[in-house]
Amino acid sequence: MSDYDVELVKEILRQILWSTRTIMRRFAPITSYEDFLISDAGLDKLDSICMQLIAIGESVKHLDDITAGKLLPHYPHIEWKRVMGMRDILSHHYFDIDAEIVYATCDKQVEELSQTVQQMIIDLEESDHRRR
Repeated sequence: MSDYDVELVKEILRQILWSTRTIMRRFAPITSYEDFLISDAGLDKLDSICMQLIAIGESVKHLDDITAGKLLPHYPHIEWKRVMGMRDILSHHYFDIDAEIVYATCDKQVEELSQTVQQMIIDLEESDHRRR
């Protein structure tokens, strides 16, 4: 049996999943990092995506805390420390945000994170059913 509240963990994972899907939807029309910088609409997209990245990083930190570091290591292909670090950079150095890094994160990592979070939810649900 888990040492943590599985229902709370699944709820946090569902929130992360929602954020990843929101990012992917908002990012869909972006074709290069310059798209973020060439107009107010692009800057609005950058801001809204950064807000979701902050939420994801904060949620991952919370997950790691409430699971006492036991859950995330089961999914080592995600660089969880970098997810949390991105949150710190975006939150504390907002005026130094690098649109190129945000673009690369959205382009190369958000979908994999989304798929992993979906799998984590499935794994927790299956584990919960086996315990019953």
